[in-house]
Amino acid sequence: MKYNIVRTDKADEQLRDIIFYFADDSGSIDIAFNYLNKIEKAIKRLEDFPLSGSIPRYSILRKQGYRVLVVERRLVFYKVNSNESLVIIYAIVDGRYLFRFNIKIKNIEK
Repeated sequence: MKYNIVRTDKADEQLRDIIFYFADDSGSIDIAFNYLNKIEKAIKRLEDFPLSGSIPRYSILRKQGYRVLVVERRLVFYKVNSNESLVIIYAIVDGRYLFRFNIKIKNIEK
């Protein structure tokens, strides 16, 4: 059974910032789009394998039911709602700067 994937506004904003950074840093929109495709492919795999992400090392995130998908240096934080066959992407962050990461839970309506 395929799961639907939903991204929060915050995750969309973070992904946009990552792509703008890659385009600006490399001077190439193609490099930025290639990186976007890599992240999108990894997220799309969650449709078929929603539990493929790791369990986070921080207990506060584990207790709240988050999983983390690693895409190079980026960490994609998400939750799985098995009852509704839904994967909710909450954040996409740079793992190099992750000392203490807190995610605010938002209610997502279809």
